[in-house]
Amino acid sequence: MKNISTSIKNGKNKQMSYYYKYNFVSPEPVFSIVKEELKSYFDTGAVDDLLFPTYTDKCLRKLGRSSYQIQETYLDVCDFEARLPDNFFAVREAWMCTSVDARPYQSANSFYSQASSETTIQVSPVIVGGTPCTNAGCTDPGCDGHSCLPVLIQAVYKTNNAINRSVQRQYLLKPGNISVKAHCSLDCANLGSSSADSFDIRDNKFVTNFRNGVVHLVFYAYEYDAVGNQMIPDNYRIREFIEAFIKYKVFETLTNQINDETFNQIQQKMVNYKQLADEAFIMADIEIKKQDAYAKQNRIVQDLNRFKMYELPNRTNRYGWRRNG
Repeated sequence: MKNISTSIKNGKNKQMSYYYKYNFVSPEPVFSIVKEELKSYFDTGAVDDLLFPTYTDKCLRKLGRSSYQIQETYLDVCDFEARLPDNFFAVREAWMCTSVDARPYQSANSFYSQASSETTIQVSPVIVGGTPCTNAGCTDPGCDGHSCLPVLIQAVYKTNNAINRSVQRQYLLKPGNISVKAHCSLDCANLGSSSADSFDIRDNKFVTNFRNGVVHLVFYAYEYDAVGNQMIPDNYRIREFIEAFIKYKVFETLTNQINDETFNQIQQKMVNYKQLADEAFIMADIEIKKQDAYAKQNRIVQDLNRFKMYELPNRTNRYGWRRNG
């Protein structure tokens, strides 16, 4: 979509988006640790790493949508629907946007080509006063007598694009039915909205009850590395949980196979790693629910504003009180 700014303004609804974004890394180091520590089982071919990506996906789903990457995009709604991104997982916020008039800004990137257009300028060869700059009769004070010789040079054009600021965020859309709520997270701001416009998600499409418009979508997304593994948050507790869970699943697979060890030995190892995986999950779940400094500040402001209704009407000592928000 062209002519849509990457930064948007808040409209009448002053609600802002506050969330903590993890750094996401490849799970390959975790897979390598498991295969190295259980080297004898992998060398004999008793188990393999075919299901490691599936186990990783199970761990992330168990931890909830906060373990997925948060991304933003703009949807150009045409005839009541727009196509969702390929890595879409769940909705966090969906804002209705309106077009506003604002001055465009020039892109910081330049494109050099050998084809001319209305938005390009010629940078080589040098032209002064509409005529090519040559050594004979050159009026350019920067001409040194050598760089402006009459040599056939292919013209090079520099292009800078302009981007229009034409979108303003207005209000949250409302989930249209029960099915769309399955694609919304528990912290989705749209669940508490009361707007007239609603949306639905089906067949990888974002469906609305207005024909045309622009929607600013904040969503949870799948992210993959170069070899196709799903990216995981760069958090110590989450990595430890994924590692312990994969080890538990490896020994669970071994209990269903014939090997040199007895069933009781394999089962004891499986029970041990299952306990470690459960403990690691509890620590990871606590870790992702911790509040950062900005979340604590917002909660303090919300509590102050909520308790204003209990203030005495005849209170005269207001020293130190300020407007919260």
